[in-house]
Amino acid sequence: MKKILFFPLLDSLPSGHHQVANAVTEYMNKRSDVIVCKKIDVMSSWNSVIESLVTKTYLGWIQKNPKSYAWVYRKLAYKSKAERSYKHYELLFLKEMEKIIAEEKPDLIICTHAFPSYLVSKLKKSGACSIPLVNVYTDFFINDVWGRECVDYHFVPDISLKFHLIKKYGIGGKNILVTGIPIDESFYSTSLMKKADRELTILLSGGSAGLGKIREIIDNFNRVKGVQLYVLCGNNKQLYKEIFRRNEGNIHPLPYINSRRKMNELYDVADAIITKPGGVTISEAIKKKVPIFVHSALPGQEIINLKQLKEQGLVFTIEEGLDVAKQIKNVLRNEAKMEENQQSLERFSNAQDFREPEEIFHFINSVLDPSYVKVQQTM
Repeated sequence: MKKILFFPLLDSLPSGHHQVANAVTEYMNKRSDVIVCKKIDVMSSWNSVIESLVTKTYLGWIQKNPKSYAWVYRKLAYKSKAERSYKHYELLFLKEMEKIIAEEKPDLIICTHAFPSYLVSKLKKSGACSIPLVNVYTDFFINDVWGRECVDYHFVPDISLKFHLIKKYGIGGKNILVTGIPIDESFYSTSLMKKADRELTILLSGGSAGLGKIREIIDNFNRVKGVQLYVLCGNNKQLYKEIFRRNEGNIHPLPYINSRRKMNELYDVADAIITKPGGVTISEAIKKKVPIFVHSALPGQEIINLKQLKEQGLVFTIEEGLDVAKQIKNVLRNEAKMEENQQSLERFSNAQDFREPEEIFHFINSVLDPSYVKVQQTM
């Protein structure tokens, strides 16, 4: 038996870091019964009460004082320093990480969050850990917290980040794989066919917490003819109840959807999605080739994501103060814009080294067992 230890962060927040860890776990479990995958949050392991407090503080901060959060994030985690030290993190969590690894005895460590990657990298540099380490990046940029020294492989979202790691940090190209942000395997299949002669179906998402300018957008779609709006409320129960009470015929609130199969069905009938620029949701929509409209971006990570996505022509942005429904209809009816967008989505996908979960499985298996590659080549 081989064991893979996944390190996302903040157990009480169903973030993209956890979704990506779950997706790769699924790739492995579906294809092998001799690989054990386990997910651990180093902060919860250290102190679950503190972890819960950090989650609540983070959510409150980005909603109540987004500008200060964005400033702190850029100052402490995204300032383009080649080598940054986080001694306070090490004092609090390095021993806990070392203890977890010693107890779990994994054959491979996969980090889907920068913080545990930094800690494991430090342990490897000091000689306290010799286990292969893989960074799986869950945004469309790489912040300064991620470990780089002693990281064996990097799974990056797009080709530009591969060049970034090579040029800025001197990381060997063979150690960097363009995988996209790994998403649930359900999104690789088509469940339903769109009908050509029907109303527009548009998804509106605020992420797992139901954040962003959801209410303002809903007001723009109130009783708009020819459009059915499905609002993904996430865990925001107050938002769900509010929309439900409005009882508007063309606006349909949906609670947090845990089933990836159900989400895949929604993508298959959608003509567009209005969303924040979170890594996983954007990656799902890109895979499904659904036109993406960004309604707002949370401070910090999502603002930087949006800049990268716009530069690659992968998303459309919604202008404030103008009718949202009209803007989206105009874009969807513009054949030139739609053709250009679809070409951008194709370029993004075609630049990936691995385009199927099967390929990621084989690569990880080869890291777990170097002889596996030889076996595959002789078959």
